[in-house]
Amino acid sequence: MDISKNKIKKLINEQDHDASSLFQESLPTTSDNLLIKLEEWKIKFKLIQHIPLRTVEESKQFHNQSLIFDKTIAQIKNLYLRDHKKKNFLFVAQQDKKIDLKNLSEIIKAGRLSFGSKERLFENLGVRPGAVTPFAMINGINKNVNLYLDLDLRSYVKLYAHPLVNDRTIEIKLVDLEYFFKNIGVKINWIQL
Repeated sequence: MDISKNKIKKLINEQDHDASSLFQESLPTTSDNLLIKLEEWKIKFKLIQHIPLRTVEESKQFHNQSLIFDKTIAQIKNLYLRDHKKKNFLFVAQQDKKIDLKNLSEIIKAGRLSFGSKERLFENLGVRPGAVTPFAMINGINKNVNLYLDLDLRSYVKLYAHPLVNDRTIEIKLVDLEYFFKNIGVKINWIQL
């Protein structure tokens, strides 16, 4: 679905719209449609519904109280970044990983990195702030967003990630997430920070 820049600004700036599933119909790919695709591709996942979680800190607090964590499950953080050459990147790492953007730009051979605006986030990944997720590559593939995953994620069996909205979390095996990327034609760039 191709959305004009004016419509993107309108959708982003409407006060009533947040990153929850209540407003998923305004997204290029709804969370419900993503879940249907996962089922069609026989990708196993566990869906957890909860209050909207907008930040890593909110997620940590909720997940520490409500979800089971062990050394095999990673809660992730997702950074939507852009360089001065207007290239777009999604970087995924374990939530507590310290990330130096200057170092990251050298590793991925990009220009100076900064966080993308909420308008660009919506335009390129089809999500709102607070719902950035590797699953947003279902939209990002069509916008030439480059996906980078921290190699340390390979030490986990499962991940917790939002399915395009921030009031749902998916528990998914890393191999199944990789299969998702394969199905949508996304190349994973594994890097060590």
